[in-house]
Amino acid sequence: MVNNNCKELTSKETIARLLEGDNWLILTHNYPDGDTIGSAYALGEGLKQLGKKVQVVCSDVIPNKYEYLTSAVTWDTFKPTHLCAVDVADPRLLGEGLEEYASRIELCIDHHGSNTHYANNLYLKNYAACAMIIYELLQEMGVTITTSIAEALYTGIATDTGCFRYTNTDSLTHQMAADLLKLNIRLHHINRVNFDIKSRSRLDLEQMALASMRYDWDGRCAIMAITKEMIKKAKASENDLEGLASIPRQIEGVWVGITMREVETGSFKVSIRTGPSVDACNIAKRLGGGGHVAAAGCNLEGPLDVAMAKLLNAIRLSVPDVEKEHDDE
Repeated sequence: MVNNNCKELTSKETIARLLEGDNWLILTHNYPDGDTIGSAYALGEGLKQLGKKVQVVCSDVIPNKYEYLTSAVTWDTFKPTHLCAVDVADPRLLGEGLEEYASRIELCIDHHGSNTHYANNLYLKNYAACAMIIYELLQEMGVTITTSIAEALYTGIATDTGCFRYTNTDSLTHQMAADLLKLNIRLHHINRVNFDIKSRSRLDLEQMALASMRYDWDGRCAIMAITKEMIKKAKASENDLEGLASIPRQIEGVWVGITMREVETGSFKVSIRTGPSVDACNIAKRLGGGGHVAAAGCNLEGPLDVAMAKLLNAIRLSVPDVEKEHDDE
């Protein structure tokens, strides 16, 4: 869904809209990750500090590991007047339960180049994480960056950069993270719950998923499938599923890492991770999705073999004709 009247805003125009409005409903994307949750909670707390009434909503249950963010805030109760989506490139990512808001979103704050311009107004910056944009806006609005806001912002930055390992990490990313570290955040707890701890169910699921791995394009493409049956057998929760998308790309020699996760409807949520030689967003766009150059996604109807065939075709149409590998590990 494209809004032909969508206006791209400057930071000053974005701040003016946020300050003029009240009763803000902040929307996150489904299958919530650290960036959409961290961005929403930081913006929400900042607006509350400025006297605004705020709610943050997600169509899916927020994973328990983000309790250190969610337990610290109580949102207001009111009938929403203004709607703002954060880290949501396409209204289809709002998920079931929030689709009623898709055509009414006044403002979208995002960092995805593939944003479909669905909102009435869009503030878009090509940053590693949406949380970095929120950080700048809060500072310009004169919000005091409290420890809880800093933890939300750091969570967004750290998770969307793979703890500063992904190619989207730059000097500004490190600079912002360093500033947040000065605010007494629980750095080791945040990094441990997001990057180190795995449940036994998660390990069982990983074992099954790894067994499903198949290779294509002379071993430069690895595809891992996670079915509903695997999730049920492992007794895995939503908490156990985050971060699986990075596994195929970790394999030596792989340029395109794909994770296909079957959802309740039988369709597949596809995550694409690539190295410098391949544009993940280009692949995703061929399949109705989008994202970033190195990380993108889409949704495909099942069954698995049909969805996988569509993926492989999109990859072959998108990748360059490379005679020898580049050193992109």
